[in-house]
Amino acid sequence: MSVVAAISVSAAIVPQGLWGGRVAASAVDARLWGKARGLTSSYPVICHLLDTAAVAGALWDMTLTEEARALTARRLGVSVEVCRQWLCLWAGLHDIGKISPPFQAMVPEIYKALADDPAYVHKPSSEREKLRHDVSGHWALTQILAEWGYAQARTPSQSPHHQVAQLLGGHHGCFHRALEGKHLKNLEGWMPGLGGPGWEGQRRAHAEAVRRLVGGEAGVPALEQALPADVAVRFLGMIVVADWLASQESVIAARLPAGDWEAGERELRRHWDGAVAHAGDVVAAARLGVARFPALGFGEQFPFAPNPLQSSVAEDLPGLVAGGGGGLLLVTAPTGDGKTEAALHAASVMARASGASGLYFALPTMATADAMFGRVAAFAEANVGGDRALTLLHSMAWLSEAYGQAGSVVDAAAGGGLGAAVSDRHTATDAGRWLRGAKRGLLAPLGAGTIDQALTGVLPVRYNVLRLLGLSNKVFVVDEAHAYGPWMHSLLVRLLEWLGAMGTPVVLLSATLAGRAATSLVEAYRRGCGFRDPVAVEPVYPGWLYVDAGTGAVSSPRPVASGRMRTVRLEIESVAWNTSIQNADAVGTRGAPLVRHLQPVVTEGGCALVCCTTVAEAQRTFRMLQARFPGLAAEPDGLMLLHSRYPAQRRKEITDACEAAFGKPGPEDGPDRRPPRAILVATQVVEQSLDLDFDLVVTDLAPLAQLLQRAGRCMRHERPRRPDWAGDNPRLVVLEPVVKGAVQVPRTWGTVYNEALLRRTSVLLRESQADGIKVPGDVQRLVDAVYAEDFADRLPAAVAAELRQLDAEREASELAEQQLAAMTAVPSPAGLVNLARLSGERTGLVDEALVTTRLGADSERAVCWYRQPDGGWTLDPQGEMPVPAVGSAGGGKRLGRDDVRLVMRQTVPVPGRWLAERGPEQEVPAGWADQPVLSDLVVLRMTPTSHQLLEGDPADGSWSCRVGRHALTMSDIGLRRSA
Repeated sequence: MSVVAAISVSAAIVPQGLWGGRVAASAVDARLWGKARGLTSSYPVICHLLDTAAVAGALWDMTLTEEARALTARRLGVSVEVCRQWLCLWAGLHDIGKISPPFQAMVPEIYKALADDPAYVHKPSSEREKLRHDVSGHWALTQILAEWGYAQARTPSQSPHHQVAQLLGGHHGCFHRALEGKHLKNLEGWMPGLGGPGWEGQRRAHAEAVRRLVGGEAGVPALEQALPADVAVRFLGMIVVADWLASQESVIAARLPAGDWEAGERELRRHWDGAVAHAGDVVAAARLGVARFPALGFGEQFPFAPNPLQSSVAEDLPGLVAGGGGGLLLVTAPTGDGKTEAALHAASVMARASGASGLYFALPTMATADAMFGRVAAFAEANVGGDRALTLLHSMAWLSEAYGQAGSVVDAAAGGGLGAAVSDRHTATDAGRWLRGAKRGLLAPLGAGTIDQALTGVLPVRYNVLRLLGLSNKVFVVDEAHAYGPWMHSLLVRLLEWLGAMGTPVVLLSATLAGRAATSLVEAYRRGCGFRDPVAVEPVYPGWLYVDAGTGAVSSPRPVASGRMRTVRLEIESVAWNTSIQNADAVGTRGAPLVRHLQPVVTEGGCALVCCTTVAEAQRTFRMLQARFPGLAAEPDGLMLLHSRYPAQRRKEITDACEAAFGKPGPEDGPDRRPPRAILVATQVVEQSLDLDFDLVVTDLAPLAQLLQRAGRCMRHERPRRPDWAGDNPRLVVLEPVVKGAVQVPRTWGTVYNEALLRRTSVLLRESQADGIKVPGDVQRLVDAVYAEDFADRLPAAVAAELRQLDAEREASELAEQQLAAMTAVPSPAGLVNLARLSGERTGLVDEALVTTRLGADSERAVCWYRQPDGGWTLDPQGEMPVPAVGSAGGGKRLGRDDVRLVMRQTVPVPGRWLAERGPEQEVPAGWADQPVLSDLVVLRMTPTSHQLLEGDPADGSWSCRVGRHALTMSDIGLRRSA
């Protein structure tokens, strides 16, 4: 039977009254174009549809493991073969909306021939409607799928035939509102841009041709029930990827048909066969394969014997995952106890059991992600087979020298051809050019990056389905699971629901995770797996537990011995907060005990960390110590400052210097690697970002979990000798801001920490001061105690009443963040049919920055321009880096990639409130505005400071500018608001 005959038979059996009048089906018209930009001639839409269907099939075969394919088929209640057919068919229908007057009219010379053809009549001016082809596809496919027998519910938003149409209408990253019953009765009446009967007939003819070729003689069975939301997301994600791959100019150019090509039965079959034959190469060239995790013991994976935690996981986890499928592993242990290696080994075990095809390691900061990228790369090179393409994912990843250089090597090897780099595909961890494109990084088999890259998958942002797809068949590892406030914790809870539904294995790592937080994470994953009964989780510290995705069972916690048992000595100093550098070390002020505790470092040697609450506090502390210990400040690495408000390149240089000076000693390091005496002043960036080791830690008061993290930086590694004054156990000095005998948050701290938590922490510290804090023995008890509901009962009545009031304010603030997350995040997958809810049906799409700014973090990026004596502008005070694409008159030209990289390496994160009053002087030049990564920057035009804007700044070493009422200063201590 010919294609035309098959279409005619199908048309004959369709009920006539359901959709109103219709026209007899016709053969596929090859004049209807689907792609034109960058091509020597237009590409017929039927060819693009078939190409995309073929690539979708290759993605199914090459990027999903056998277990993942079987799981998806079980979720749908059909065979693996039918599941694959559905994916290919729907991929082949994704651009059916291009068969409409508004789209075809985008190429006037092609459209003229159609407009002159009486078969393509339509309502006047409908070709000028602003109708996106993804929207028209959504509308048109509801009719076609109903005619094919897809199940129909009373309400379109709950109907399987509408759901698939809505799914395919979302292939540009945003689902559209569900149609109403009245729309279905007269599609063209409500949407004139769909065209008349001739356009409708061609959409039907194209769809029938795709169905026949994908399904063969037997065709493709109709869908009888709505897709589970997790399967719908996975399918659309793969269709989007297939569309992107098939739309590459290099792919299309090789398959352009001759000018006289007609879409007859023979031609369509030949094109389909060719598309299928080449689809595997297209997918392979994009590095979208499967990573394989060989069965290796811990001792085979790492060049050292496992510690008790690692040994326990290695011995017991394989038995718990033997049933297959996903699962969640929760590991709680002190910093420095080898959780990373335990997680990588566990990921291998869980991947083999579940059929996961990769790994994503999520971390709280860009600095931790950069460090983990190298560790994952080294692990993959030694222990992972198959396709090991590895991406680094965060907003500044493309500036990473290691990641950027690797990409350049791969791109050069590929040379733009589809198969040029195939020989290296199974040995290199370098991700090529395609995976480095926007929104694609999570599709790589392996990845390391910030947690927001994953959390964005549960926000209504464009292409959130790609992020969920990228996580769906990987082992998802979350480091520092305790490090997120109520907003991000709520998003993580929602993400775990989706991952549970998808059968994604998860590993959660934490040094200080409260029992109630652990319970919320475990329950979320279990809900996703279909188990809604509550469970109470009491983490053991150190130790681990496992949640079986198939049964919902939570294993008994496995406590383990710690090889690093120690007691943290506490010294608490109650001080009055002094924000002035003058008399900063006067008796009773913060500076006095700070200087006293640091004096032995200066006189006897050793290394100390001073951890401050805010960047401004760190800058003032540095200046004070610089004045108090000038000899130390003059020594290389004697007095250092690290915080977030340095230019990116300068911050990296300081971070590298800190790791060299205070990092973990290597087997070949000599005694001179560590400075004989040094003090590092830093902010919270040292809590998780760096593996640093000091002889003493002095810190501002912070919530208990953060203090324990900072204490973990004291005597963290074994060293042959430490100064005599340091003693045998780590020492933590806590500076408490006190007013009239009570802890009170300094005004300059703003809302960094909640006062109720600080007061609770203060009570617990004083109760622990005599005996110290035993690590790990006391940690879980204290972390849970700081949140105890009856905490205030132990306090005097007046103090308890005040704390209860502060607690109420804290709970209200947390509830507000949780409610914001509940209103903003996408729904849980359970029972979700109307896919428009994934794109914010009520709220609309949101800005991705909503998650990356973390509700109050520095939310803008600025770049300083320095005015030189000749009137020119440079990106550095020394005048060695002229501002690219800007002449002396301020004109501009387009920047190249190297120029963009140069600019971004000089950018600084800045609080949005500092720049709220910016004017034309702070706008980027014309030559930058067309670069998306530069267009939102704020320019700070700096001139040499002629007087001291910042107390203590040398007048000849600082630069300043004004933004509205704010005076901003850049100097050796970074960017600061001076007034």
